[in-house]
Amino acid sequence: MGSDMLCLRESPSLAGSIHILRYPEGMAQGPEEQEGGQGSAEVNLSHDLDMVSIFQSQTVDAELDADNIRGVLESNGIASVLETSPVTSFGFEVFVARADVERAQAVIAEALEAGPEAATEAEAESENPQ
Repeated sequence: MGSDMLCLRESPSLAGSIHILRYPEGMAQGPEEQEGGQGSAEVNLSHDLDMVSIFQSQTVDAELDADNIRGVLESNGIASVLETSPVTSFGFEVFVARADVERAQAVIAEALEAGPEAATEAEAESENPQ
């Protein structure tokens, strides 16, 4: 994960499920890092930050598909949340912020169109930088 930040939290809606949030470096900010001291941080109350489901599956490959989607999103700088259930048959679901939905869908469509060969090629390039 490198310098990314990772946050785990339990889901109040599904007992035992966990949300895994990955933030690209510099995206999250702790209270001690806020400028101007306590109470000066503005809270964004817009619906742009509402989490929207962009993938849900209960198939045998659901976990693998969800991880692949999250990898594509993460590599394109889009934060996502993976919701799982302790009962595998309930499936897997990937969420992004409402403001990122269109971009996330476009990135996923582009990855699907490029196919697995493009993913293999990109992985090889990342392992052997020129």
